[in-house]
Amino acid sequence: MFNLFRTTLRPLSSILSAKPTNTLHNAISPLLPSMARPMATYNQVMRGCRKAQKVRRPESPALVGRPCMKGVCLKVSTMSPKKPNSAERKIARVKLSSDKVVTAYIPGEGHNVQQHSVVLVRGGRSQDCPGVKYHLVRGAMDLGGVPNRITSRSKYGTKKPQKST
Repeated sequence: MFNLFRTTLRPLSSILSAKPTNTLHNAISPLLPSMARPMATYNQVMRGCRKAQKVRRPESPALVGRPCMKGVCLKVSTMSPKKPNSAERKIARVKLSSDKVVTAYIPGEGHNVQQHSVVLVRGGRSQDCPGVKYHLVRGAMDLGGVPNRITSRSKYGTKKPQKST
């Protein structure tokens, strides 16, 4: 009678090294996400376990629905970048044709932008300049291309150099 209730103690190492008995479940479980995480019950859903996704804000809010906009430069200045970097980043305050005023980064080495220059503004922030969410397009309108540029010329508005024979 007492032998029915007596359990045999197995060493811990044999328990840890033992393989799981249900190999079919282990083979299928990566394919079925519902097995990894159970579905929420009705009461959990009613209490509010499911959250709606956050609305994504546009990266360039003044250009929503447009790739580029024309603007007039109000002020051209420099700015020092965020902490690990050290330089003088060239920026311009631009009044867009929609009457919004934005701060735009002037890419490349050297520029000919001054107050009242008409420029083309595209989206794309400058990562190490806080508050700068726009770029000026080089080689468009009053902003000239980068002179003597060999690589990535299309980004800087530079024509292909003529071969001299």
